[in-house]
Amino acid sequence: MNINKRTSSIARGINTAFWFNKLKAFFTVDILIVLVSFGLFCYKSYLTIPTDEYVRRFDLTGQSIDRIVLELYTDITLYSFPMGEYIYFIGIIMGVIGVYQVLNLFGSFTYTSRIRKKLKPLNELALKAEAISEVPLDTTKFEELEEAILKVPADNAGARISTGDEDLASIEAALNSLLYRMQDARLQQARFVDDASHELRTPIAVIQGYANMLDRWGKDDPAVLEESIKAIKNESDNMKELIDQLLFLARGDNGRQKLSMDRIDLSSVIREVWEESMMIDPDHKYVLEDCDNCYIYGDNAMIKQSVRIFVQNAAKYSDKGNNIKLAIRKNGAKICYIVQDEGIGIAGDELSHIFERFYRSDKARNSSTGGSGLGLSIAKWIIDAHKGNVEVLSRQDIGTRITVSFDAVV
Repeated sequence: MNINKRTSSIARGINTAFWFNKLKAFFTVDILIVLVSFGLFCYKSYLTIPTDEYVRRFDLTGQSIDRIVLELYTDITLYSFPMGEYIYFIGIIMGVIGVYQVLNLFGSFTYTSRIRKKLKPLNELALKAEAISEVPLDTTKFEELEEAILKVPADNAGARISTGDEDLASIEAALNSLLYRMQDARLQQARFVDDASHELRTPIAVIQGYANMLDRWGKDDPAVLEESIKAIKNESDNMKELIDQLLFLARGDNGRQKLSMDRIDLSSVIREVWEESMMIDPDHKYVLEDCDNCYIYGDNAMIKQSVRIFVQNAAKYSDKGNNIKLAIRKNGAKICYIVQDEGIGIAGDELSHIFERFYRSDKARNSSTGGSGLGLSIAKWIIDAHKGNVEVLSRQDIGTRITVSFDAVV
């Protein structure tokens, strides 16, 4: 009841302040209308005076309002302009305006109920808050929740908090959701470290094997020495590429991978990748389907890197002489680039995993050209950072088509 009274009092206070503000506004407008009207009459009267005469002063005379006369004094003549009819006309206008203003002010007294209605949700919230504050706090429920949290084993990924108390059900659901996300993040981190260690184990083992061979007897054999140096160089390059990819993804996860966003011509980016691909890879036929005025908002270097990853992947799993098509198209409010190959394709049950880190299909694992499994993850991160979308269509032994779309800009 007290809250309802306070709400009514607040509504009346708001309405009263609004009423006085409106009254001041009407009063100001009325004064301005009178002053502007008088100024217009003076100016109109002044225009009737010959241009070779100058008004030195003016005066208002008359014994009543309807007989007021405007007198303009020049060096030669006194000009008189009766204002009775003009004042009568302005009086009618001000009367109409005054009636409207009075009715409006009287109507404002009814706004209190409207304001109270607008404040009703706040009033209900205050009532609920007051009701909650009057409920005695049961500390045993929170003690039960605390015990349930302490009983959750740290090494059990499927463990959940449960007290069996309906009053704590919503809190339990929120805590279990948070717990699930934390456990999932920990599992992803552990999997990432395990995969990275596995990928680094092979090049380290190769380098160590050749180093031991050179240490025992290979340094005296020129052929073995040359083979060892070449193998160590190749594996060190692979390790460097893997570490660079890991650092890229780590910076992206931590929000430290900065993008230099600008308006770029996507067709120019695709053309550059097409030209460099033909130069460095003569084993495949690169086909370009160009498009004019295809602009997007993005980081030029990052977009180019994503295209390179898809093109290199297409070349890696396509036979010599196969076509690799690069295309760019407009699709309504979207700009798309397409990379299509005639390679080994991807099995249907593997398509949903190709952008996972360190994931490689069975054919890719068995292929001598198999990479680290991070390239497509990097490309996906770049596309997501640009709020783009990627679609993959693939058939085994036929080929793969990757379509990446972005919002078009003028």
